Amino acid sequence: MAEATARHILVDSEAKCEELKKAIEGGQDFAEAAKQHSSCPSGRSGGDLGTFGPGQMVPEFDHAAFNGELNTVIGPIKTQFGYHLLEVTGRS
Repeated sequence: MAEATARHILVDSEAKCEELKKAIEGGQDFAEAAKQHSSCPSGRSGGDLGTFGPGQMVPEFDHAAFNGELNTVIGPIKTQFGYHLLEVTGRS
């Protein structure tokens, strides 16, 4: 069974998500941005979601996690929780 390892940042607006994406692409550390801005409890650990399989996350997130490019900031991804930036750090 496939698995992905990822981290994310959850915010309440698409504009904030875009702003953070630009900052990270400009050199800001993803984990630090997660600690400062993510509304998800995973933000305290730099946005680390650990390892998960297909179907364990909401569909929009799941699709990005298993189809997006590795080690690249993906997003904004809109879900019922808000707007996410996702970085898939591994896949098997």
